[in-house]
Amino acid sequence: MVAQDQPTEVEFCTLGMFIIDDIDFGGSRPGVKNILGGAASFAVVGARLVSGSKYARSVSWIVDVGSDFPTETLDVIKSWNTSCVFREDPSRLTTRAWNGYHPDEKRDFKYLTPKLRLEPEMLSDTQVWSKTFHMVCSASRCMSIVQNILQRRDELQKAGKTPSAAHASQRPIFVWEPVPDLCTPEEQDKFFAANKVVDVVSPNHMELAMMFDQPSWTEKRQEGQKLVQRITDSGIGPDGNGMLVIRAGKDGSYAYSKSGKIWLPAYHQPDASGATPVLDPTGAGNSFLGALAQGMVTAGREPFQAIDSVLSNSGTWKKALESWGDYQHYPMALICATVAAGFVVEQIGVPQIDIDGNGNELWNETEFTERVRLYTQRLLRTLEEAPQRHLLAN
Repeated sequence: MVAQDQPTEVEFCTLGMFIIDDIDFGGSRPGVKNILGGAASFAVVGARLVSGSKYARSVSWIVDVGSDFPTETLDVIKSWNTSCVFREDPSRLTTRAWNGYHPDEKRDFKYLTPKLRLEPEMLSDTQVWSKTFHMVCSASRCMSIVQNILQRRDELQKAGKTPSAAHASQRPIFVWEPVPDLCTPEEQDKFFAANKVVDVVSPNHMELAMMFDQPSWTEKRQEGQKLVQRITDSGIGPDGNGMLVIRAGKDGSYAYSKSGKIWLPAYHQPDASGATPVLDPTGAGNSFLGALAQGMVTAGREPFQAIDSVLSNSGTWKKALESWGDYQHYPMALICATVAAGFVVEQIGVPQIDIDGNGNELWNETEFTERVRLYTQRLLRTLEEAPQRHLLAN
């Protein structure tokens, strides 16, 4: 079943699944059921936060609607105004899953109903021409998806079905989130092979440690630094200039390419008493990567303008950007990703979207761009106080 074409130029498309979640917090607080979730939903929220209302329709995805699909969930999705393709099948149940959390943020996951995986051939022609793609899958499937999408684009081009948009002749950006279950030592060779066909690979710190049979990963340890070097040296992306992004939960994110590296703290930091607004980390990683992908094609728009307005006079920031060479928009996109993830952890499920009296779009009662500005102001202070920490200088 191929999705029907959407009229808008697509900038972001996820091959993640829509899932309705049950969440078990391991006894720390009562569990919840029927929560809008799945990698697709959270990745789309991330991309949608960065796109803003002006480019909302450039965010595209597919939602499989089963016979038990909650009406209120449909209303929430429609409120985002994305180019969402709903595929209804009353003969099956909507994909549902259980998430169980341990005190160390480790997550257990299992499906409660049969899953319906998205295949790249299900994408519409318009979706195939997306500027960016987000995937949560094994290394083998990652390579297959990339090959399939590039092949379809090639076939469409030969058939004269190339959109007029200038980006159609450019290779899209592929952002790969390795599926946690297959972050094992046995998958290492495939991991390195898949890295060569994507532009961003992003395991979290625990998944990276599991894959390389280490008890944990930290930038502060020499073993951690050597592992990063090994991954970047082996090549990420077709030209070797791709990016490894290690998502480290409350410790923020660490990003590395052959030329540049940067650490960005998480949006939410505990106050003096240790209190934090973080309620549920489910989906934060997906949202981070959806926002990162969208951010990588956002140069010149409001979020980047907000970052520039704060950091343009910082010598440390200028030095950081210069180290990224032709990819200076990557650290900017990482800031957007960090801020987006901050919205997602503030509640169980997805953040609340509203419009204020002036027609401004609010998420959890705040404008996304305003939070980008606030985060960047904090970042400016710590950049000047501890540049080596941010630039990962030994």
